[in-house]
Amino acid sequence: MRPDDLASLRTPGAATVSPDGSTAVVAVTRLDLVADEYRSQLWAVPTDASAPARPLTHGHRDSAPVFSPDGRWLAFLGAESGGKPQLHLLPTAGGEARRLTDHPLGAGSPVWSPDSRRIAYTARVPEEGRYGTAEGVGPDAEEPRLITTLQYRSDDLGFTVDRRRHVFVLDLPTDAADDAAPLADPVQVTSGDHDDSDVAWHPAGTELVFVSARHPRADRDLVTDLYACRPDGSHLRRVTESRSSCSAPTYDPDDLEGRTLYLAAQPDLGPDGLDFVGRNTTLCRVEAAGGHPQPLLDAERNDLGHDFGRVVVADGNAFVAVQRQGAVELVRVPLAGGEPEALVDGPYTVRGIGVGGGVVVGTVAHDRSAGELVAITPGRRRLLTGFGAPLQATGRLHRMREKTATAPDGYPVHGWITVPDGPGPHPVLLTVHGGPFSQYGWSLLDETQAYVSAGYAVLQCNPRGSSGYGQEHGRVVKERFGELDADDVLAFLDEALQEPELDDSRVGVMGGSYGGYMTTLLVGRTQRFAAAISERAFNDPVSFVGSSDIGFFFADQYLGTDPERIAAQSAMAGAHQITTPTLVIHSEEDWRCPLEQGTRLFVELKRRGVHTELLLFPGEGHELSRSGRPRHRRARLAHVLRWWGRWLPTPQNSSAAALPAGSEPAPEAVEEQEPRAVAQA
Repeated sequence: MRPDDLASLRTPGAATVSPDGSTAVVAVTRLDLVADEYRSQLWAVPTDASAPARPLTHGHRDSAPVFSPDGRWLAFLGAESGGKPQLHLLPTAGGEARRLTDHPLGAGSPVWSPDSRRIAYTARVPEEGRYGTAEGVGPDAEEPRLITTLQYRSDDLGFTVDRRRHVFVLDLPTDAADDAAPLADPVQVTSGDHDDSDVAWHPAGTELVFVSARHPRADRDLVTDLYACRPDGSHLRRVTESRSSCSAPTYDPDDLEGRTLYLAAQPDLGPDGLDFVGRNTTLCRVEAAGGHPQPLLDAERNDLGHDFGRVVVADGNAFVAVQRQGAVELVRVPLAGGEPEALVDGPYTVRGIGVGGGVVVGTVAHDRSAGELVAITPGRRRLLTGFGAPLQATGRLHRMREKTATAPDGYPVHGWITVPDGPGPHPVLLTVHGGPFSQYGWSLLDETQAYVSAGYAVLQCNPRGSSGYGQEHGRVVKERFGELDADDVLAFLDEALQEPELDDSRVGVMGGSYGGYMTTLLVGRTQRFAAAISERAFNDPVSFVGSSDIGFFFADQYLGTDPERIAAQSAMAGAHQITTPTLVIHSEEDWRCPLEQGTRLFVELKRRGVHTELLLFPGEGHELSRSGRPRHRRARLAHVLRWWGRWLPTPQNSSAAALPAGSEPAPEAVEEQEPRAVAQA
């Protein structure tokens, strides 16, 4: 895979399935490198595989489709180029989509009422005079912000205290098929200095349930609760009063009394509501009248992950995606009791779930596709799509191979090796994932494929601290950062290097976020690496506390509060020993691992004459490599390959061939929206 091949990526979201089970509709996203933006359209797919997927909409960026319960309508989000997503309504019998909302900051995903007459959703409400609500007043002319809370901003979003997210309900016209029928104004259901999310309807349509943090310590902990109110906002009540982090509530649609809610939750965050380290998110239930979330799956072993999507309840079962040692399984959990059943397991990553008419449709990724739809009925699974075909047709994708190494204390370290075509030995890139409570696994990672196509063998592992291997595996690094986890990473490297295909004399190391921390830490302890790339790193826990959007709790919980122990676990504390050539990559608007975490490392190395560069991306946050501007993602890959072409050249990738001519201008000539390559040594 090459940087330009990003344009061939096709990434489907979670499908919605028609009530009769005959059709799935899914949004498929692609990168438009020419226009430097993301495009997405809705595709309709027969679940019996009787016909290929076909485009259903041709908007600029259509997403989040949901069939109405009566099957007559498809609600979705649509956004014009440069615009915000708004609710749209499309008749399933044919016709044009109609725009329903005009929120200045956009609308959230639609949720149908049981009678198909109303739609609930969330939207951010800007403070008057901000975010374009006052004509002629740009961001730099707004009134100053007075901050009085710890939680006041979020990476990839910005300030939150002046644009709270609230619940809205929109009544559809009596004849929704009549384009001339006037639209009702959306009703704002919730208000106040809180963020509300994950709204769902009571099966009888009499109540809404949503997630919020409104308790006295809400600004100082991570607890979120379920709340309920009537569709007009009256009779607000708190459903859960616990130490849980609650999300994605839903009812059993067949229980018209709505006696039980099902949700995803971290069931217990400890007495201070901050004990999140290595805590699995699992499937729970709670009485709708009020109570504490009770796990339906063993919370020690079953983790839905931080991007699990939503809990789907249908036909007496709950359907969830569970992380399992590098895979993400689609699991059916009987609500009446009984053993959970894996509907999709093995070397796959389930990224979305839809259910309708007795048909389960999973969005399933693997190491050669960012996602395909699979229909599951009793005794049968059907592959419905081939969205990965354009990228596969390049012939530049490579298969992953599992490997388990042994740490110095005997602990198994699970991971993967991906090797280029042709004879070795190949130079090696050791990559470390972020989190750390996350996992590498069975999915198409564009970065890995690009490095392998450039002639590098890529090593990926899930050291202790990662998710998918049980809570103990994730929590053992608490106040021991850079100890057992570093041992695991190096043990995996050492064992992999025993393979004759890998060149043990030519090894580089790289990673982002926690992976950037591990990179900085390792090159401060050893000179074994030819070069390194530390990206969006968590380098200094001390300054992180006051600069990161999660700084008020993250470092304390992972590293503790004892100054000597913090210094022992800090990557920056050992930076004065680094002699390895190191590229530092950071985004200028990263609020998760703020810019100073990278610039301080760069300055430390530069002052001592270490070969170093600082690559800065304007307008980007922490998620640059996954969801940044398409051209920035391509530029990032090109610069990474340029760096490795200098320090670990291959026949496919040398410093002379790594970047197209003219793509690396001098810093003073770089336009505002181009990445800045700063100060080479």
